[in-house]
Amino acid sequence: MTSPAPRILCINPGSTSTKVAAFAGQTELFSEDISHDKAELASPEGVQGQLALRRAAVAQAVARHLDAAQGQACFDAVAGRGGLLRPLPGGVYAVCRDMLGDLAQARYGEHPCNLGAALASEFAALSGCPAFVVDPPVTDELREVARVTGLPRIRRRSVFHALSQRSAARRAATDLGLRYEESKLVVAHLGGGVSVGAHDRGRIVDVTNGVDGEGPMSAERAGTLASLSLLALVEQGEDPAALRRELLTASGLFAHAGTNDLRVIEARACADDQEAEALVQALAYQVAKNVAAMAAALHEDDGAALDAVVLTGGMIKSALLAAAITRRVSWLAPVALLPEVEEMRALAAGALAALAGTEPVRRYGQEEE
Repeated sequence: MTSPAPRILCINPGSTSTKVAAFAGQTELFSEDISHDKAELASPEGVQGQLALRRAAVAQAVARHLDAAQGQACFDAVAGRGGLLRPLPGGVYAVCRDMLGDLAQARYGEHPCNLGAALASEFAALSGCPAFVVDPPVTDELREVARVTGLPRIRRRSVFHALSQRSAARRAATDLGLRYEESKLVVAHLGGGVSVGAHDRGRIVDVTNGVDGEGPMSAERAGTLASLSLLALVEQGEDPAALRRELLTASGLFAHAGTNDLRVIEARACADDQEAEALVQALAYQVAKNVAAMAAALHEDDGAALDAVVLTGGMIKSALLAAAITRRVSWLAPVALLPEVEEMRALAAGALAALAGTEPVRRYGQEEE
């Protein structure tokens, strides 16, 4: 008699939504993206003050989609989006007390993804099953040369959409008839945030870090700016804390167009709004420049060519943006468009591999390359 496929609950808290999905093996049972109004997410306790709201959203989603016999107490594992932890190699990590403590204290930074491990732990306790995080956003596989800056006391960090990028890279490699571990790919994730990474035979050896102000502008982030111009603003009396908030939450598309929704901006562009058209082209230009830079980061003496440029994330659903980027980067390599981010399936795959023993379960604080 065949054993039933393991049942995996996946939880992915983002800036404005909580994604919830359940799988039986590789078969999706349900998937829901629950939007949260900015007002209801506001809390004097910061991100940690959102925990109860997001816990309730996950419980309600499970109840909506699974009957009592299939409900939340019958999962074999729960996988949450990893948060801002200490720098880690990519992989599957067991949720533990030290991890939860660092995330609750925002020891390495504050972001809603910090709630992924706590939510996974709570729902795993209901089923008496393990809780994991997979390819957290602090996945750090940078080459040493990529860390060096012109100011020795500042070194580059790796914080990006690791789960989305690696999932898209694996999918693109498979579609090309290649193994991810033998491929050279540049992957650009364009969702609420934007990151561009250099994938060298299974390792992400360089990447733009939007949290630290690198790379293209995004829906609400400014991206790379002239450092002395920023310093001048502070010298002119700008409050550093307020400026930080503006750079991370009120810049980019929002600052130019009054909305962080690319669909609205694209509609304006298609209605002959020249400013909207110019903004989309500027975003495409910035992404393309960073793609080309990451292609250079993948060049080695062995002469191996770049296999593909991979564009993924919700903003790639914009035909105008996708075409504008493709036009600028197609000379580098074939361009693969994967607008549907498969982060939830990637979470489930990581948990399944951990349960099957085909992927080692790493311990936070005991990482090895």
